Amino acid sequence: MSAPPAPTPELLGLEQLHPEQREAVTHGEGPLMIVAGAGTGKTQVVTQRIAWLISSKKARPEQILALTFTDKAAAEMESRVDQLVPYGLVGATIATFNAFCDHLVRDHAIELGLTSRLRVESTAEILVFLRERLFELGLERYLPLGQPDAHLRSLLGLIDRARNEDVSPARYVAFADALTAGAGEDPERLDRAASEREKARVYARYEELLFAAGRVDFGSQIALALRLLRERPYLRRQLQDRYRWILVDEFQDTNHVQFELVQMLAGPRRNLTVVGDDDQSIYRFRGARIENLLTFLEVHPDAKQILLTRNHRSGQRILDDAHRLVRGNDPHRLEAQRGWDKRLLAQRVEADGATLQGTVEHRLFATGRDESEWVAEWIGSRLEAGTLRPQDVAIIGRAHQHLDAFALALKGRGVRFRRAGTQ
Repeated sequence: MSAPPAPTPELLGLEQLHPEQREAVTHGEGPLMIVAGAGTGKTQVVTQRIAWLISSKKARPEQILALTFTDKAAAEMESRVDQLVPYGLVGATIATFNAFCDHLVRDHAIELGLTSRLRVESTAEILVFLRERLFELGLERYLPLGQPDAHLRSLLGLIDRARNEDVSPARYVAFADALTAGAGEDPERLDRAASEREKARVYARYEELLFAAGRVDFGSQIALALRLLRERPYLRRQLQDRYRWILVDEFQDTNHVQFELVQMLAGPRRNLTVVGDDDQSIYRFRGARIENLLTFLEVHPDAKQILLTRNHRSGQRILDDAHRLVRGNDPHRLEAQRGWDKRLLAQRVEADGATLQGTVEHRLFATGRDESEWVAEWIGSRLEAGTLRPQDVAIIGRAHQHLDAFALALKGRGVRFRRAGTQ
């Protein structure tokens, strides 16, 4: 049976890429940071880079590891790679951080003294688990007198933040002990030290109870994988030899533990590609550190840096307004700190060849109800006049509950609509 043909540049679609996209896709060995603005085709670049590494015989499929944050993103990436690479050349590992770490911990659970049949528990299940063991946690000043779920949820939030910053129970205990030693006779400092000492004790006890029951939460999956790499050098070397090329999508959403995990997996080869955009970071409340983009350049000062700024989604006027708005985050943005020009350039055009412009209006309302009523009236009046088609209108909100007021206002105005993404 003959080997499947290697993909040609034409099959990979390299000739359709912009010069900067092609440069990113065909980068050779060494660290690479791609700063990809919104709508600049970053997923296309990542998937075509995987296909190019295989087609150019720089890597076998099983030597490639691509990490992202959602199952949907991982599935889309895998589907695109399958379309680019002929049958018989598939096999790259494309997964979310949690899925990859879950497999790693299960495969080597014995190294951590854990069962390989670990149960990954949701937050609701963890709360039930803790409520049943409330008096085994060693709580004194933080023992809930009422509403234990809300109280325990706060403690879980504290533990999760500690894990995200790579603070183990032992390090937390050491921190609390140092506070106690330096408090002297100061009652306020002694009180704070006692508070931190109890939190550290609860953190350690929580993990003991969880692991003894053969359970893990989502936060502990990545922390356990990092611990495994640190404590078992032979295993770390095996993984570094297996995954010789590593790609990380949405790098601005990584936390400190994920950053350290990726660095360890990359090892001395440093064939690490990260794709991100500090202007699209919205998960700081979940531990994401946009500083990881700058830290990457500090750890790898010789990294190749490529900016993708050609936008395929929006008109230039909208892009310019968005850029003016996001500059309110200066001087903390990469553009300000590195001297880059991250202004996005519209690539979409009208049928007559003119650049698609679009319009942006900003209106201020006293209340949310005023806003939703105005929007419903604006849409309804134009539909009645025939100057607008229903399929031309979209109302976009940050969360589903933010759209409830608009739905009520549209119903009151007699405007039919369809809500998407509620299932």
